[in-house]
Amino acid sequence: MVENHTRRRALSLIGTTGVIAVAGCLGGDDDAADDGNDHADDGHDDDEHNDDEHADEMDDHDAGVRVAHLSPDAPNVDVWVDGDAVLEDVPYRAVSDYLELPPETYDVMITAAGDADTVVFDDEVEVGDGDYTIAALGELAEENQPFAPVVLEDDLSDPGEDARVRLVHASPDAPAVDVTVGDGETVLVEDAAFGDAAAVEVAPDAYTLEVRPATEDNDGDVVATFDVEPAAGNVYSAFAVGYLEPDAAPADEPFDLEVVVDYEHDDMDDDHDGDDHDDEDDGY
Repeated sequence: MVENHTRRRALSLIGTTGVIAVAGCLGGDDDAADDGNDHADDGHDDDEHNDDEHADEMDDHDAGVRVAHLSPDAPNVDVWVDGDAVLEDVPYRAVSDYLELPPETYDVMITAAGDADTVVFDDEVEVGDGDYTIAALGELAEENQPFAPVVLEDDLSDPGEDARVRLVHASPDAPAVDVTVGDGETVLVEDAAFGDAAAVEVAPDAYTLEVRPATEDNDGDVVATFDVEPAAGNVYSAFAVGYLEPDAAPADEPFDLEVVVDYEHDDMDDDHDGDDHDDEDDGY
């Protein structure tokens, strides 16, 4: 359940030039005593062998990487990885399926669709184990926010009987915001500025999200409301997109909430660990 007045501080997105890595190690007990029992020694060796196999499986796991086009004045884009076009003609507000990539550093380039000479981003992106969204934020015109893709680490772990909803602030002319429900009685997200993300777990139910300019008491005037109905066990990303004042913006894209399903719970798969993308319905 969501407790009244629960406050969740927004977490900053990770920049594309930053390092994203999840490291882990498994090992046996080097101090284990040798009591001369061959059976015990064999069992210890088997344990080490199994640990090594498990570590190898972890090392071989591909990362899940997807792209979200959230720049309101940018054209449709193509996405290139190490010189190969992996996504083509991606429109504004679209969020791709996950691509499976071995963890390492990649040359990522974003160009205008069908025009490889018009490059809007070209840089190295380091991907570790796990799941990530490369989100193109800001504006090419830079009237409010500069264009800058960022890398967001996705938590696709099963939230159990609750649902996990992550807000990503991608509206270039919107101030920092609070997100509340129940006429402000419950604060879900507090003081989320452009380029910030914050996640909260809620009981499955129908909610009306209230977006307000951030204030000390989370009581700013509501500028937009959105109805959502998260399901138990599902993980969602809610991207706040567009402009509060589209008539004065570089593109006529009104403020909206783009909600996608990051992970859809499968009642038949109780052992799902959040790494299998086959059952996802991203809704785009």
